[in-house]
Amino acid sequence: MTSWSGADVPEISRPGAREGLALSFALTIFTSAFLLFQVEPLISKVILPWFGGSPAVWTTCLLFFQTLLFLGYTYAHLTTRFCSVSRQAWFHLALVVLALVTLPIMPSANAKPTGHDDPTFGVLMLLARSVGLPYFVLSATGPLVQGWFAEAYPGRSPYRLYALSNVGSLLALLSYPVIFEPAFATGTQARLWSGAFVVFAALIGVGTFSRVRAARNGASTVVVSEPSAVEVPSTHEAAPSVLKRASWVALPAFASVLLLATTNHVCENVAVIPFLWVAPLALYLLSFIVAFDGPRWYVRPAFALAGVSLALAVGCFDPLSDLFSTAGVELGFRSELTLDFAFLFVVCMLCHGELVRLRPSSRRLTEFYLWVAFGGALGGVSVSIVAPAIFSTFLEWTLGLLAALVLAGVVLFASAKHAAWRRPAARLAGGVLALLGCAAIVTNELDDERPLEIARNFYGTVAVYDVDQDDPAAHHYSLTHGVVVHGRQFRAPDEQDRPLAYYSENSGVGRALRFFAAEPALRVGAVGLGVGTLAHYVHAGQHLSFYEINPAVIRLAQKHFSYLSRCGSACDIVLGDARLSLERESPQNFQVLVLDAFSGDAVPAHLLTREALDLYLRHLDPDGIIAVNITNRQLDLAPVLAGLAEHGDFRSVRIYSRDDPRGLLYHADWILLTRNARFLAATPPILPPELPKPKPAVLWTDSYSNLFQLLK
Repeated sequence: MTSWSGADVPEISRPGAREGLALSFALTIFTSAFLLFQVEPLISKVILPWFGGSPAVWTTCLLFFQTLLFLGYTYAHLTTRFCSVSRQAWFHLALVVLALVTLPIMPSANAKPTGHDDPTFGVLMLLARSVGLPYFVLSATGPLVQGWFAEAYPGRSPYRLYALSNVGSLLALLSYPVIFEPAFATGTQARLWSGAFVVFAALIGVGTFSRVRAARNGASTVVVSEPSAVEVPSTHEAAPSVLKRASWVALPAFASVLLLATTNHVCENVAVIPFLWVAPLALYLLSFIVAFDGPRWYVRPAFALAGVSLALAVGCFDPLSDLFSTAGVELGFRSELTLDFAFLFVVCMLCHGELVRLRPSSRRLTEFYLWVAFGGALGGVSVSIVAPAIFSTFLEWTLGLLAALVLAGVVLFASAKHAAWRRPAARLAGGVLALLGCAAIVTNELDDERPLEIARNFYGTVAVYDVDQDDPAAHHYSLTHGVVVHGRQFRAPDEQDRPLAYYSENSGVGRALRFFAAEPALRVGAVGLGVGTLAHYVHAGQHLSFYEINPAVIRLAQKHFSYLSRCGSACDIVLGDARLSLERESPQNFQVLVLDAFSGDAVPAHLLTREALDLYLRHLDPDGIIAVNITNRQLDLAPVLAGLAEHGDFRSVRIYSRDDPRGLLYHADWILLTRNARFLAATPPILPPELPKPKPAVLWTDSYSNLFQLLK
């Protein structure tokens, strides 16, 4: 070990200067990580309404961020390998200054899409223009500064700084839905983020000058006598094998696939809200923090056994739910969500725990991070681009369950240290359990009803089912988006014109349309096509315009259902996001405007904002009605409608209609906003039998909305 004394001691070796530089490194890494993961939900929320509120907007954003993270790590690895410390520092500072010029990060409204092609490329290009360079600089900072730390402090492990960066990332994610989203409009959030980026730039400047000065004083590689927080392998280790490098890619790639697949899965079943983006990503990051903090947290047999158990529970949730239901215990959405998130965390712990076991010495730190980032980006590409191209359903979710079972089984088999586990019978039992789990999940998938036709694109999976073929009186087709039914139609010719599902004549929308039925020139606008059931209410001389963003829905509705063909020229379909389409149209003078678009199990937030209502008013007859379908299992949207009613000086009527399984009617909950005194006098409210506890009215805007506050 090199020793220094008296006047020969370089500045970095003095205790105060040395610890000051270490603190500067830690603050820089923490700040960069916080900004990295604070901007992800922020910018995704801003552009979400421009692309129809689809869950794929978030997964495409994650693909962009993971890819840019990989590019940032590549830059850090190459500069660390081929440039001196001084050149690294000055070049990185120049990039930071260049990124400052691109602030603020708020994308321009002129960037809103105008075409109808697959939006994936549009989302990626928009993100590149608005946050590309700042995000690239932030992503490169972590591994680059950790490399500086490893060079300045050879006796201390830089992997604790990796855990610190993930703590910063986790705090950013958790603070967004809890603090920033409820408290600030998106414009204010963008300005706060841009201001924090200036602080980060100052930290980089301080770190650059300190590091360059230390290098010039000959202290770029001073060995300090402080013990390593985590034992680091010898710097004279052999080059990693191909298999080890492949593991550095495969393990984070699988964790990334599971992260995105889980996010898609829960958003399809509930709603596209930042909380359901943030929670899986936070658990994913938490697994990084725990695994990289130290080996004591990752107990291989315990996590492996938990992985097998949770994969079985998640994969067989529906039959388990039926079993518990017979015992009087209902396993609802919250139970399923808890299982899904617990499963994600445990499997990510398996991936990242095994990754830590395979980590190299700090000499190969940036290469290691490069391969890890490549694995994350590879997982993002697999779910966001490859899976939609080759799978017609969210098959990656099921394949992820099966792969998790195999991984957990292999780790369980390999980690058995206790004598009892070393016995062949015990290992055989573990293998049989994993195989039985795989068989149970596959059987459960095969037991699901096969659709008549299915289509998957950026907006999700849409399927048509042929139901009750053996019962002529009940035989019907059903259209589903994810797990949500969007329309039904009887197959018997004399029953095909009946409005089913949420659209019976006694439903809120049915009452609104029947009120204007005698109007010879009735004009109706409907946001969301479904199977075209509302065409039942339109007759010759009247007109109905459907606004539908998903071309697959249009194709299936025209091919398998006859509502639209019966309507003929009285109906037309406008392809594209409803708000963007209405912004481009002249006033339509609708007597009834129906809001029945769903993303997951909720109306997309951008259709229920103050600005959206102002747009609707431009197209609404003064005595017209806005009918909003708030039927929902998880969210209470009544406070939002109350806020819109106050803003627009409307009276509201809530109409609840009961289900009729034999008549193929679901219970439907509609809120009608109008100033029409005759309609209000003729239409008393009908409230749901189990009305949620009233909440204060809230007025959403394009820059502020919070679905998390409306969870039932």
